Amino acid sequence: MVKEKKLLSIIVPCHNEEDSLRLFFSEVTKYTPNLNVNVELIFIDDGSKDNTAGLLSELYAENRETIKAIFFSRNFGKESAILAGLEYSKGDYVVVMDADLQDPPELLPEMLRFIEEESYDIVATRRRSRKGEGAVVSFFSSAFYKLFNKFSDIEIKEGARDYKIMTRQVVNAILSLQENNRFSKGLTEWVGFNVKYLEFDNVQRQHGKTSWGFFKLFKYALDGIVSFSVTPLRVATVMGLIVSLLAFLYLIFVVIKTLTIGDPVAGYPSMIAIILLTAGVQLLFLGIIGEYLGKAFIEMKNRPKYIVKRTLDSSNDSK
Repeated sequence: MVKEKKLLSIIVPCHNEEDSLRLFFSEVTKYTPNLNVNVELIFIDDGSKDNTAGLLSELYAENRETIKAIFFSRNFGKESAILAGLEYSKGDYVVVMDADLQDPPELLPEMLRFIEEESYDIVATRRRSRKGEGAVVSFFSSAFYKLFNKFSDIEIKEGARDYKIMTRQVVNAILSLQENNRFSKGLTEWVGFNVKYLEFDNVQRQHGKTSWGFFKLFKYALDGIVSFSVTPLRVATVMGLIVSLLAFLYLIFVVIKTLTIGDPVAGYPSMIAIILLTAGVQLLFLGIIGEYLGKAFIEMKNRPKYIVKRTLDSSNDSK
């Protein structure tokens, strides 16, 4: 009796990737025929403004049996695109990778081997260096991982990518987490399971320009910390206590100085400096509290995480 091949789903979020799509498809399909699994490629067009949707339609017409395409009604963000891919996938194994070829497809055979032969549940990847990346982005990326791992109960490897292969059990566990504010790297670590990391050298983007600017990366990092830790709120509480204590001690000092020396006016510059400092600290922590309240507000509304405009799938002939 011939054993039926397992299915590998490859999820590819796309946002303005018209320059990379055909090259990505060509590179990935160099390796998939030798994987000893059936393969489905699931492309998610995350509200692209270029010709990404048109190219996906062309690729689907040329490869109806292996390609699925999901088109969002607008840009909902990479996390929503990953979620849609996971929900639409049918594979026994599921891979998430970017369309810009910064996730080397040549790692796929080794990743699948660790899953099938060494019983890992997740085989993830991380960059061993950030060679070729801007110095400012590299510095803040490194700082993010240090802060996240210090504040959170889970640990994310520095340089970790979304590029990973997971068993269906892991995918189902991630899908059971229905929060709106999603941070895939953290969710993958939170669900646990047996993880293996593969390292690779940083790969430069082949075509086009990344949509991940500094401020977008900063917001993404902030979302990750807020989603998995309440430590900033505790820091705010501790800092509030410290500032209150210092203010009380300074009040005692001023009273004693006034009674003994009789000079209540002196010290005006230091008083202004202290007022500005405490006001700055208060505004900072009000902002932190606001971030948590904002996340709670979004979760409470429970809006859909994405809206699908149309799909291309030969198994149900959706359009």
